[in-house]
Amino acid sequence: MLFDADGVLQHRPGGWETAFEEWLGVRAQDFLHEMFVAEKPAMSDQRDAVEILAEVLQRWGIDAPAEEVFAAVWLRIEPDPASLALVRRLRRAGYGVHLGTNQSRRRAAYMRTEVGYDELFDVSCYSAELRLAKPDPGYFTRAAELIAAPAAEVLFIDDLAENVAGAREAGMAAIHWHLREGHDLLEKQLAERGVVPAGT
Repeated sequence: MLFDADGVLQHRPGGWETAFEEWLGVRAQDFLHEMFVAEKPAMSDQRDAVEILAEVLQRWGIDAPAEEVFAAVWLRIEPDPASLALVRRLRRAGYGVHLGTNQSRRRAAYMRTEVGYDELFDVSCYSAELRLAKPDPGYFTRAAELIAAPAAEVLFIDDLAENVAGAREAGMAAIHWHLREGHDLLEKQLAERGVVPAGT
């Protein structure tokens, strides 16, 4: 089992837009769109995420230290209790549980230690550490190598359709699911693929 993080295991309390509405009001969504595009090189460790954020903040006229904004926004992570419980139930049922997520090196380090994912997952595949990012099929091929399982034996769960497509191109089975759809649906989709977590 290979789990995405944002939108599957965790979310940002209050959402992303609210973090910038103080400065930008209704333009917060446009700012975030630009930022998420700009930060893509950080996902494969080609650039530092805070340096990119500083440039975008400057372009938008936001006078705030990039380090502080990054910590207040990108490091404000709330794991979903039901998702974490499902991961633990899958482990009790004998499945390997692994993390497959696009993250900058800074956020990955925080998730490993402060959020506690190193203790929860068998193998963690952070894109910045692999220097490959979803939806590149090469990311999933490398993840399968790290997991030490054939891609065809890995079931991937992600909230973005393009990442699901990339996983399937690499030979993995994949489920397209978001937290807002509810865990009953996810467990039904798992059961359809013969995956049954241990009881609560």
